[in-house]
Amino acid sequence: MSTRNLSKPVDPHVLVAEVVTTKRLSPHLQRVTFGIEDIDRLTLVGDDQWFRLFLPRPGQDTLRLPTRTSNLGWYAQYLATPRARRPLVRNYTIRASRPELREIDVDFVLHGHDGQDGHDGADGHDGAAGIGGAGDEPVGPGAGFALAAQAGDRVGILDQGTYHRPDAECAWRLLVADESGLPAVAGVCESLPDDARGVVVVEVAGSEDRQDFRAPAGVDVRWVERDRAAADDPALGEVPGRAALAFVRGAELPAGPGYALVAGEQALAAGVRRHLVNDRRWPKGQVDFVGYWRHGKASPS
Repeated sequence: MSTRNLSKPVDPHVLVAEVVTTKRLSPHLQRVTFGIEDIDRLTLVGDDQWFRLFLPRPGQDTLRLPTRTSNLGWYAQYLATPRARRPLVRNYTIRASRPELREIDVDFVLHGHDGQDGHDGADGHDGAAGIGGAGDEPVGPGAGFALAAQAGDRVGILDQGTYHRPDAECAWRLLVADESGLPAVAGVCESLPDDARGVVVVEVAGSEDRQDFRAPAGVDVRWVERDRAAADDPALGEVPGRAALAFVRGAELPAGPGYALVAGEQALAAGVRRHLVNDRRWPKGQVDFVGYWRHGKASPS
């Protein structure tokens, strides 16, 4: 994971959020709208703004939230809390915000239900997410929460900043993601200036998981559907991210100095970075990559 351009949050606080509504966007994406009474304490910057999500453990009557907000402070406090009383922690991106209504939208990737119900998180950072391709994989805490969420359910959030921060001399952008990185890529695109140029590659399970979002006219959004890719090469459908990586390897990209942000399964993030640096001779400093999760490995809870 590259953190060269990580933008730290402004005066973060652990805030209480309540579920307002939920909506199924597609077979593998569920949106939860949260209301935050003191949303003025959250500095909304757009882009791929992500946060720690604190969820109650099964059987917990009270959500115990950390009172410290620094990266070391909240985690030390978390570890000092007996496991049975700790909240579950996962990491997600703010897909959209409406400060005038004191609301944010968060999209969760569903897995474990063969696309009927069932990510632990669109999008999970620091490996705190899992997307399954098989129907017998367990539902993670984030996906389980999104599926069962009801109005009034309470969670905690702690702003963590953004990763998308290209240098001023960047002439164009390359954004690559699987489902878990789709909210981040969509947020970045909707925050770009109208004259921005670039290429966006998003891999999803199938055509029904495509999602409309605003992108400048000079940004070419290319969807890679895993089921169609697997019809030509079965290996491309075995692990999320393989089809997107193959697409990037064969793609004709714009000339001039570029900046890349890759988010999703760890092999996708590392593979695109390796391809850009080793094969296309990009400077390492122009590629930021975030491995949100690892195929076949559950995130610790």
